[in-house]
Amino acid sequence: MISENLTDETSLHQELEVLSVSKRLVRSLSQKLKRKNQGNIVDDDEDNTRGISIKCPTLYTRGGGCKVGATTGDEFSDCRRRPSCSNEEAKGYNYKPVCGPDDTTIDCFSYGVKDRFWKRSNRKLTEVEESQQQQQQVSHVFLPDDIVEMCLVRLPLTSLMKARLVCKKWRALTLTTRFMQMRRDGLFQTPWLFLFGSVKDGFCSREIHAFDVSLNKWHRIESEVLKGRFMFSVVNIQDNIYVVGGCSSLTNFGKLDRSSVKTHKGVLAFSPLTKSWQKVASMKHARSKPVLGVYEVKSDFVVVKSQNNRQERRVVRTRVGGVSDVYEDPHRLSVRRQLRYSFDENEVSFGRQKSEHVKRKDSRRFLIIAVGGVGSWEEPLDSCEIYDSCTNKWVEVQKVPVDFGVVCSGVVCNGVFYVYSESDNLVGYDIEKGYWVGIQTMRLGSRVHEYYPKLIACEKRLFMVMVSWCEGEGQIGRRNKAVRKVWELDFVGFKWGEVCMHPDAPMDWNAVFVGDRNLILGVEMFKIFGQVLDFLTVFDVSDVGKKKKKKKNWVHVSRNQVAHQLDASSCVTKSVAVVHL
Repeated sequence: MISENLTDETSLHQELEVLSVSKRLVRSLSQKLKRKNQGNIVDDDEDNTRGISIKCPTLYTRGGGCKVGATTGDEFSDCRRRPSCSNEEAKGYNYKPVCGPDDTTIDCFSYGVKDRFWKRSNRKLTEVEESQQQQQQVSHVFLPDDIVEMCLVRLPLTSLMKARLVCKKWRALTLTTRFMQMRRDGLFQTPWLFLFGSVKDGFCSREIHAFDVSLNKWHRIESEVLKGRFMFSVVNIQDNIYVVGGCSSLTNFGKLDRSSVKTHKGVLAFSPLTKSWQKVASMKHARSKPVLGVYEVKSDFVVVKSQNNRQERRVVRTRVGGVSDVYEDPHRLSVRRQLRYSFDENEVSFGRQKSEHVKRKDSRRFLIIAVGGVGSWEEPLDSCEIYDSCTNKWVEVQKVPVDFGVVCSGVVCNGVFYVYSESDNLVGYDIEKGYWVGIQTMRLGSRVHEYYPKLIACEKRLFMVMVSWCEGEGQIGRRNKAVRKVWELDFVGFKWGEVCMHPDAPMDWNAVFVGDRNLILGVEMFKIFGQVLDFLTVFDVSDVGKKKKKKKNWVHVSRNQVAHQLDASSCVTKSVAVVHL
């Protein structure tokens, strides 16, 4: 028996050397198995099939594993009573591994460690292979373009700009007109306020400051086109912002210099979604700081031209100086010349053809109305012209009435272009009928004449922001305080009614107010104690009646986040537009 045990031990050592498993690894694996299987009840049959005994004692020898035949206590005695050990083998003291399979002579723990080790290594290999397969499957996932568009169209503008940097396909999908229309129809757009006309170090900056109203955050956009251009007006049509007129210095390019300036008649269109610029048709007259309005019309709308302009054109063409028209222009009766005259004089047919062409592409048609402003010789203008997005042309219409005064503000409301003058006169241009109508309203006395009134349209309601004097408390007749008030026009009796009072003191005489649906957004910028400050306020007109006066409806959204880097000249040159993106 002793010789047999010796031979078993030598064979055990040889097989363990073949396995090349260190004692430290065996010890760590046994400890991990004990911790893992602690508290679990496992049947004996399951232990035999696994080749590992949970109740096997942690008694190690030089060869490793558990020592067979050692009396170590109750746990081992339980293991000896396993069904795999028959009574005859126990009587003959021919011990076999009580924990391992019946057809082996190696101790139970060595086999368990071997199987457990290779199972764990194989498990790691299979996990690596599965992860690689999952990566390959993910890399080959294909989503249709319509599903990708449905996901991207719901992103905010800032997230959409970042998504365009992911791949060329996403960029191409988000730049199509179909994608833009989906954002408009799905009401996924949020209001953005764009501030133009900033001046830095005496030069007209090319920066455009954009404010996300929903997230209360400012962004900065670089634009090389606006470098050196100032005193222009802006207005938005859907997703585009139109820059109309303006001035530029002749001696120092890019510098804000009013000594020698050139007044522009050109118009530019800026797309914030694509950050691209596009030239459109130029105006008939060069203007700086014109008053603008936007109105949507039907595709078959015809712009009524000014009769005076037609007569002036005919006089120029028929001015002969004693010579017949035929001798002055021998090709006057040619078909090509007649077609060209008909194109110049009668634009109705051309407008209809163009409208039918554009109707197939885009069913919406907009008009931009420009009135007033300052001309090339710094003279105030009283002319008015309309830009048609369908024909891409400016048409000069009837001038403002005589003795109206200098135009200072205007807005389109309910199909009428209302214009206010510095002499406190109000007129309206009926866009569809094509003529001006004088509106007699009550005089709002005690107005501070240095601060020009501003007209705002919100939800088919016409408002006016005006700075007026207030009487001092206890001292009748003495004016010692100026406040900015909001008035609303009653279209029935054409009377102004006070709505509310602005909470801030009127420091900026060129404050800009713009209406967006049921909100009035105001931008004030002024210099005090050597520093330029800016304030952005929002007023909700939806829950305000005509007789309610509430200061708390005005909310300060942003304070001193932009203007502290700008010059004081930005207070004069600034202009604002609100776009839903």
